[in-house]
Amino acid sequence: MSNPALLVGYDSSDDAAVYRVSDEVAVIETVDFFTPIVDDPYLFGQIAAANALSDVYAMGGEPKLAMNLLCVPNCLPKEDIRAILEGGHAKAVEAGCVIAGGHTIQDNEPKYGLCVTGFVHPDHILKNVGAQPGDVLVVDIYEIDVADEGTVATDDHCGPLFEGTDYRTKKIKIEDGMADFNGVKFPIDPMVGVIGTAPDGDDVIDGFVGAHGGNMDNKLITRGARLYFPVRVPGALLQMGDVHAAMGDGELCGTGIEIPAEITAKVQLVKGFELHWPVLETKDKWYVNACAPKYDEALMNGAKEMQRLLMAVTGWDAVETYMYMSVRSDVEISQGCEPCDCLLYTSPSPRD
Repeated sequence: MSNPALLVGYDSSDDAAVYRVSDEVAVIETVDFFTPIVDDPYLFGQIAAANALSDVYAMGGEPKLAMNLLCVPNCLPKEDIRAILEGGHAKAVEAGCVIAGGHTIQDNEPKYGLCVTGFVHPDHILKNVGAQPGDVLVVDIYEIDVADEGTVATDDHCGPLFEGTDYRTKKIKIEDGMADFNGVKFPIDPMVGVIGTAPDGDDVIDGFVGAHGGNMDNKLITRGARLYFPVRVPGALLQMGDVHAAMGDGELCGTGIEIPAEITAKVQLVKGFELHWPVLETKDKWYVNACAPKYDEALMNGAKEMQRLLMAVTGWDAVETYMYMSVRSDVEISQGCEPCDCLLYTSPSPRD
């Protein structure tokens, strides 16, 4: 049965339901919980709570009230249960949201999350249906706040020097903006390793990249960067994560300083703009982020897209643009440790 007060329901792929209670106020209702994705119970509680709270923000609202949802096996120590709930509470407090109770059941595997209520003006609801294939999502990275410890690891099948390399994990302390590697200290430059919209074809395996973005591991995706992503599916389904406190070009052993972080970003939509590959804008350059299983293919993908975009901006023909690219553009490699090279084709704007 339809109800005119139900502004967003299950007929769309949105993050929460929205119900109008007056001309000025609509209620946002969402529920989300999952199994542990980290070993630390307190951190798991934080992540699960943040995930549920983010559904309200995704709809343009503010979370105000929440209830715990917790599944626990008999073997889970009480101190771990307490740590999960404390982690969730900490995130709720940070968001200005009150946890007023909840419900716990016995299960074979731990699960935790929140049922969250928030509020939004009925005219300011954000919906997934706004972004459609053929549009472009614009993402501005404002801040990347990292924890005080990160991790570097090696693998026996990743990177150019993997033969003879064993598995090894190393903790890196971060203090006053400096990383400490065996007594060698250097400044961190936090960057977002994975960011992109959803692809419209086959699933992309974790750790790989594509024309939608993904695990680009581009160290220039840092504070102040602006990215443009082609929208492939309704709603775009933007995601980001895999923050590194520091990383060199190529990410040779397969990791930078992997670290928990909070990203502050702004998302905007450009309707009806043709874009084949993700584009990165910095203070003085534009980058096409292209990839392929082989370097020469990645080079071709990046060069073609840069040529097409420059021709549209300048009105030059293909040959004039090709010559300009030859004297002013650079080719850089951001990811070389996977079976899929990620290449940056960069050019200063001819309008600058």
